[in-house]
Amino acid sequence: MNDNKFTCLIKAKIMFVHPLLLALIIALAACSNSSTDKIASKSAQPTKEAPLVTQASGSIYLYGEVHGVAKIIDKEYELWSEFYHNEGMRHLFVEMPYFTAEYLNLWMQSDNDDILEEIYDDWEGTASHNPYTKAFYKKIKGECPETIFHGTDIGHQDETTGNRFLSYLAANDLTETEEYTLTIEAIQQGRFYRSKDDNVYRENKMTENFIREFERLSSESVMGIYGSAHTGLDEMDYSTQSIPCMANQLQKHYGDNIYSENLSWIAKDIDPSRVDYITLQGKEYVASYFGKQDLNGFKDYAYREFWRLEGAYEDVKDLQLVENYLPYDNYPMLIETGQVFVISYTKTDDSVEREYYLSNGKIWDEGMYSTQQFTAE
Repeated sequence: MNDNKFTCLIKAKIMFVHPLLLALIIALAACSNSSTDKIASKSAQPTKEAPLVTQASGSIYLYGEVHGVAKIIDKEYELWSEFYHNEGMRHLFVEMPYFTAEYLNLWMQSDNDDILEEIYDDWEGTASHNPYTKAFYKKIKGECPETIFHGTDIGHQDETTGNRFLSYLAANDLTETEEYTLTIEAIQQGRFYRSKDDNVYRENKMTENFIREFERLSSESVMGIYGSAHTGLDEMDYSTQSIPCMANQLQKHYGDNIYSENLSWIAKDIDPSRVDYITLQGKEYVASYFGKQDLNGFKDYAYREFWRLEGAYEDVKDLQLVENYLPYDNYPMLIETGQVFVISYTKTDDSVEREYYLSNGKIWDEGMYSTQQFTAE
């Protein structure tokens, strides 16, 4: 197999001003700012940087996830419950549009789950449309009832959730409110993003929206749940690698007031689904099987399967190495140094290719911990 074929499957001068002139300048500036705010709220044009004026003094605790994974969702609830009950936090930032979070806040005050059911139905086709996510929000309503959600993503589901929230605001004579303006703004952001497929725009808007919501809280600390691609303090935008990701931008804005932890590893904290036996270099090893990955979309390949050969490292560590690396994040399970893996690639013609890798602590030239292929024959 060609080198690195699948490695992509996956940091003063003081001037005197006459008091009357000063008063006039201040008044004009206030009017100008007010008008600018109104225009900006209706604009969906991309901006290069987030606002620089910082008033909030609370702390930000970000947690990166793989969307829709039950074990990660359980951990996120545990973290929020601890912050809520032990630290007095009330503000939970989430990777969803402004209007979806506001609709959830309405649901939190209601005596039924009708709104949640509507939002959940709107999530069909996304990673959030699973029973674990629904249970997460129900638990929050039951156990952390004063939670206030803040949605800081661009608009998604604007034709369903977005329009439904606009209808609610109109029916309650709230069309001249900030809620209405910010809903329109989020919808416009989503439509602009989709029309351009511009991930730099989205990352910048997520940052700006986060800052807007956080600045309003003054000294309140918050917790945020986002895809791990947005939460690395030293990471670039995951799609283009051309700008800092959201958390990286927030760190430059707030400095030491931000903490981030990636919970994605929890999804890989799994046990083997079965135990097989594989012979290597004439010796039979217990082979822990960790399942199959679909390779649909990769020419000539159908899927690949993963085994870990137990106790094989000392026997193979001195075999000839190949300049072919597979990053840890390609594996469905957690990786530790000193392990050996067998990967079986099944092609669309049903032929099979088998490769052997070991985890020797190697960091690939992309800065990722990776396993390295070795020659088994």
